Amino acid sequence: MTLPPEYLAAVTVRLRDVDAELARDYPGDRHGQPVHTAYVCAADAGKDLPHEWGAAAAELADRHAGVLTELGGADVLARVRDTLAQRPIQDLRLDFEDGYGTRGDEAEDRDALRAGQVLAALPAEVFSRGIRIKGLTGAEHRRAIGTLERVLEGAGGVPHGFVFTVPKIRAAEQVDIAVGLCEALESAHGLPSGALRFELQIESPQAVVAADGSATVARAIHRAAGRCSGLHYGTYDYSAACGIAPQFQSLEHPVADHAKAVMQAAAAQTGVWVCDGSTQVAPVGTDAEVAAAVSRHFRLVTRSLEHGYYQGWDMHPGHLVTRWLATFAFFRGALAAAAPRIDRYLRRRGGAVVDEPATAQALATVVLRGLDCGAFEPDDVTATAPAATVDVLTQLRERKLPTL
Repeated sequence: MTLPPEYLAAVTVRLRDVDAELARDYPGDRHGQPVHTAYVCAADAGKDLPHEWGAAAAELADRHAGVLTELGGADVLARVRDTLAQRPIQDLRLDFEDGYGTRGDEAEDRDALRAGQVLAALPAEVFSRGIRIKGLTGAEHRRAIGTLERVLEGAGGVPHGFVFTVPKIRAAEQVDIAVGLCEALESAHGLPSGALRFELQIESPQAVVAADGSATVARAIHRAAGRCSGLHYGTYDYSAACGIAPQFQSLEHPVADHAKAVMQAAAAQTGVWVCDGSTQVAPVGTDAEVAAAVSRHFRLVTRSLEHGYYQGWDMHPGHLVTRWLATFAFFRGALAAAAPRIDRYLRRRGGAVVDEPATAQALATVVLRGLDCGAFEPDDVTATAPAATVDVLTQLRERKLPTL
């Protein structure tokens, strides 16, 4: 006895429709994620800011080389020094929200025009750049929209790598407004369709779990019409909204872990990046206070990387030191673990661990992330896995097994 052909044909049609919907909603990971976002008050930023932050970070690295060497090793610290000299900031966000405050329309219009000029003049090493506007709420939306428009005016268009951050997200409907704003600005200023993209700042419980129990952040991503590039976790607003006492508010508090896990699951395979939050502890003060601060930040960045959050906020030049130190140390450790397994996989050897294609994909992905951020060089990979060139790793990441 066999099933009727018309039944099988109907199943084929239904599954084709399901596959098409999944392909639309989950196009896959987007590569090239920056390791951090530097947040700076828009009133204080100039086009030389990356150099200024890099120089201040390098000075801290020189003064506290001992503790930094203990944390990451001398070779890694030397690589960090080179990075601070050449490309200290990958992603810069000029802040017109909490870090800027309320200064009056005249002052904010002036600062927004100048911010646009600064963003347009930044060096190419800052490959992602933008602003954080005030919230798209009833009380602030006019000021937020005006600032965004003045920034684009000052920049003479959309700067390369531009994105704006939308804070105070509490309902998926706010994303509809952000999409409509992008469309209106593109139309009014003669910009190409799709030129404007935004990030959503997740800093309230309602942005994670809606009144009906659904995941607001998941609905928000899929209502963004492909314009949402990232989710940024807001450590302190979120913790406060959950009733966490100030001395316990942290990136590693359980409420933070829950929120970020929901964000991570919602963003998986959508091409939307997840960015961890910040620490409010800056490496300033006595030698002992600086040592404690850098050790703390190194630990927090390492923990974020271990949990799969490959980007985080930096709010002080000194944070760049431990951001890069922890990032390079993490990926060099990942290479040591991944390269032998990739070599065995490509050679089809046995061993104590027998990896499947999905695992080989993950191994290749972490190595490529390490290469992209500058933690090591291609020769460091092929020294252990001779066949694992960048092209081969890329094919593994895309689940296209190379012919060897």
